[in-house]
Amino acid sequence: MAPTRIVIAGASSLLGAELKSLLEESRFAASDFRLVDEDLSVGTLTEAAGEPAVIRPVEEDSFNRANLIFLSGSAQFTGTNLDLALRSGAIVIDLSGETILQSSAAIWFTNLELLHPVSAASSQKVFAVPGAPAIAAATLSLALSKFAPEHLTLVALQSASESGKKGIEELELQTSQLLSFQTVGSPIFDTQVGFNLLDRFGPQSKESLSSSRDRLRREVAAILSPPAKVPAVQLVQAPVFYGLAFTLAAKFATSVDAAQLSAAAKSAGLLMDPDSGPSNLSVAGESFIQIAMPEPDASDPNLWWFFGAADNIRLPAFNAVKLAEKLLP
Repeated sequence: MAPTRIVIAGASSLLGAELKSLLEESRFAASDFRLVDEDLSVGTLTEAAGEPAVIRPVEEDSFNRANLIFLSGSAQFTGTNLDLALRSGAIVIDLSGETILQSSAAIWFTNLELLHPVSAASSQKVFAVPGAPAIAAATLSLALSKFAPEHLTLVALQSASESGKKGIEELELQTSQLLSFQTVGSPIFDTQVGFNLLDRFGPQSKESLSSSRDRLRREVAAILSPPAKVPAVQLVQAPVFYGLAFTLAAKFATSVDAAQLSAAAKSAGLLMDPDSGPSNLSVAGESFIQIAMPEPDASDPNLWWFFGAADNIRLPAFNAVKLAEKLLP
């Protein structure tokens, strides 16, 4: 029997690299891996399944005979190559956010299956795995739906790794320049991200925080349906390299207590440690969302705060691999 052929489109991204690593640790380790990406990454030497591999451009035959195609690059890259991927007949798992609103795409992640069982049918060809902040927001909203919250508000703190290696490198350079009292360079963000919190980047930035915020709102709205409440969402750039942190405020019409809220969170697959709070460091390399014990607001006993963190790269990649294992048992 021929080995499973897996194509990772967007292989040079942090998400693509994490996918490849997790796939090599899974039962897909002996698969035939094909790595493709945008022109700037073409020719990069890497490895797959212990063998040297070169990232290649997307060509007419790039997806031929593929069983699984992971789309882990930019939304624009996915949009350009989606039709070609679909014509291959392979199962397509999109992590870019491009297909989240398409009726032909089924949304899937492990927490969603715990809360609202969905069928990862073998007849389905396109699956959308949301980003880490959307998974966190939707999971909490679904977990709290049994208490009929009147309002939910989520603030997500995004790290530089959402802008890829170039974002991490720019934050690292800016940090060292600022500590040396030098003027910072900002070719990527067009503003100072080191030691700073932002709701937007500079006008000449190659990245768009508003686009990331729009994607988060689209994904959350696409996942949730009544009786779950869609939270109001804000996204802020934090001066950290990796990980996601978030806070969610939930206003309830009736009285609830910490034990009830904690039990609901645990049943949704959220990890709760009553002794130590979560952080972007505590979840590094982990495939779960960690939250702190819920706390009531001093001004209103029916208003509760949740604080949590997740590995923004590992979490969606882990969900995509778990989905692949369900679809190709």
